[in-house]
Amino acid sequence: MSLDHTPDLVKQQTLTRDAFLGGRLYVSQPDKGFRAGLDSVLLGASVRAATQRLLDLGSGVGTAALVALADLADATATLAELDPPTAAIAALNLEANGFGVRSRVLTVDVTAKGGARAAAGLPSDHYDTVIANPPFFDPRAGSAPSAARHMPPEALDLWVKTAATHAAPEGEVIFIHAAASLPVLLPAFMARFGAVTVLPLIPREGEAATRVLVRGTKGSRAPFTLLASRALHEPEGRTFQPEFDAIFRGTARLVW
Repeated sequence: MSLDHTPDLVKQQTLTRDAFLGGRLYVSQPDKGFRAGLDSVLLGASVRAATQRLLDLGSGVGTAALVALADLADATATLAELDPPTAAIAALNLEANGFGVRSRVLTVDVTAKGGARAAAGLPSDHYDTVIANPPFFDPRAGSAPSAARHMPPEALDLWVKTAATHAAPEGEVIFIHAAASLPVLLPAFMARFGAVTVLPLIPREGEAATRVLVRGTKGSRAPFTLLASRALHEPEGRTFQPEFDAIFRGTARLVW
C-alpha cells in the first residue's frame, strides 16, 4: 500500500494513540470496534530472535508486527490486512514508529486462493516466521465488538493453510487465539507442521485457560508439546506476574 493514499482512508475515522511497550511504541487505532491489546503484544513478543522475514496475517493496525520489529533489529515485516482503512492505519503506524523502510502493508484477503495472494505480493515458502491473531468472535455464539472480528471456527483451517504456504522451510508459524478454539486449531497445525507446541494462558492460578499460543515448524518431524499453563496476573487484583509485566513494559520477550 502506498502511503500517499492513506490520509483519505484514515481521515474519516476517530483514532486514539496508545502507548505500548512502556512507551517504546505508539499505535494509532480506531476508538471503537476491535482494539489491539495484550494478545497482540504477546504474539509479537513470541517471535524467535533469528527471524529476518516476518509475515503478519490479518495484521489489523500492525501492533504485533510493531512489537516484533521493536526488538528484532534485522527483521523486515510484511503485513497482510483485508480492510483498506485498517491497512492504511497500519502503514501510518509503521512510518510513525520508524519502521517504514523495514516493512510493507498489503491489502489482501488471507483466505483468498493462492494465485490471488501471489498477485498481491505474497511469495510462497518465503517467511522465517508467520504470525496471526485471527478473528475469534463467532456471530452464532453471541455479540462481538466488531463485525470485522466475526469468523466461523472452521475458517481457522484456511488461515493455517495460508500460513503454511507462505512460511519458509523450517519456518515457524505462531497463532494466538481463544482457548475454546483449540479443538479446531490444533488439528490444523498437526496436519501441516511438526514441533507443534501449545502454551495455555490463564488469568490466574487455578483458573481455566482463556488464550492459547500455538506454534509449529514447517518440515519438522519433532513431536507435539503441551506446555504448562502460565498465569498472566497475580492471585489478587490486576497486577501482572513479573514475566508478563516485563513483556508488556517492553523489557523482555516471551520465552516458550
